[in-house]
Amino acid sequence: MAKSDAFLEVDDLAIHFGGIKAVDGVTFSVKKGEVYTIIGPNGAGKSTIFNLIGRIYDPTHGSVSFEGKRISRLPTHKIVGRGIARTFQNIELFEMATVLDNMLLGRHAHLGAGLLSHMGFFPHVRREEERHRHMIEEVIDFLDLQHYRDQRIAELPYGVRKVVELGRALATEPKLLLLDEPSSGLNVEETEDMAFWISDIQSILGITVVMVEHDMTLVNEVSDRVLAINYGKVIAEGTPEEVQVHPEVIRAYLGGDEDEPAEGPKEGEGDGEG
Repeated sequence: MAKSDAFLEVDDLAIHFGGIKAVDGVTFSVKKGEVYTIIGPNGAGKSTIFNLIGRIYDPTHGSVSFEGKRISRLPTHKIVGRGIARTFQNIELFEMATVLDNMLLGRHAHLGAGLLSHMGFFPHVRREEERHRHMIEEVIDFLDLQHYRDQRIAELPYGVRKVVELGRALATEPKLLLLDEPSSGLNVEETEDMAFWISDIQSILGITVVMVEHDMTLVNEVSDRVLAINYGKVIAEGTPEEVQVHPEVIRAYLGGDEDEPAEGPKEGEGDGEG
């Protein structure tokens, strides 16, 4: 059962697609201020757990609670307003819009004025707009995106786009940030930069991070605790070091008999849609 001091609680969570149990009775809890990482081989159910937390899917059974309140039946559009933001494996940005415009979209959940007020651009609307732009400029400075702020997404290299998507998530002022494969498609240097941003998001901004990741170098560098899953079930939980040497994790990644000499998951081992 999830712990009472948990910031995020996932209890006996499951979703079945016909006869396929994509997530099958997963339970874990995340404390406030942690970087908590979910690992597992291809098809293990990792991204599906994110889709359940983010209310893209309805669970077959089980529950998700955030700050002590159940959110597993909350309408999808209300998740951001509760303080939960997410990035995706496949970057979801408007390519013909600028970095600034894409990040301003992250402020949508904080719009207070109605449509008519915005059409009239009344004084309180102008003040609200100034606050939103000030917040965005702080995120741009935090992520060193000043050079790109007025460029269209289509003109940017892939690594910069990943940082912009991270920035858009931060623009929502989340309490909990879900990062789905943040190192996917990045080279070694860009992955090192991503590790830097994640550490600063935790330590400077005080945001709790739950991450799905396959690059074990990144996992080891930023994670406080790690959950390993396979075939939709939990097989291990603990520190990165403890999980990597767990026999069930070794078998899930490498196969073989438990009596054979074994190695841990390889650094940078690939993972598809989980």
